[in-house]
Amino acid sequence: MDLKSLYRSSIYFIKFIGIFCMLYFGTKGVIGLTVPDGYYSAFVTNYLDYPGLLRSSLLKGTRLFVWVFGYEAYLKDVYRIYFVNGKGVKLVYGCLGYGLFSFWIAFILANNGRILKKVIWILSGCFFIWFINVIRISLVLISNNRNWDIKITLQQHTIFNITVYLFIFLMIWLFQRSENSSV
Repeated sequence: MDLKSLYRSSIYFIKFIGIFCMLYFGTKGVIGLTVPDGYYSAFVTNYLDYPGLLRSSLLKGTRLFVWVFGYEAYLKDVYRIYFVNGKGVKLVYGCLGYGLFSFWIAFILANNGRILKKVIWILSGCFFIWFINVIRISLVLISNNRNWDIKITLQQHTIFNITVYLFIFLMIWLFQRSENSSV
């Protein structure tokens, strides 16, 4: 590896880590400021609570997804979805996938390229991460109500992360192919 390549790789790595940390720890900071205990901020809660919007979209997406398959569900509060006359699922902050979103967005932003292309890749990747999470939450909700005796439900968070990272690596490969073909 020549010095110029080493320099470019170092710059990319620094950009990637910086953007990832900003997104990931920034999200943790927003979460910390929106939870009533501790350092609560009404301003952040009212105007910057994107983790709350993400959770709401995941719960509403899950309600729609299970409805397509013939199940009726409702949102009990901002954290829980329940089957009508059944059991529910609580969606805590650790289940939102913000680390996965942060990784994907940091990868795209750290690369060179046109802004429009980056926006398209970020939005499409985030949609697929979101959709996989909706499927996961739906399966957990259905399995809780159908009393499926599957040991996987205990490790569904790890399986979700592995599935999404595999999908992210596929998207990275596709992104790199699109970059190489447009040169």
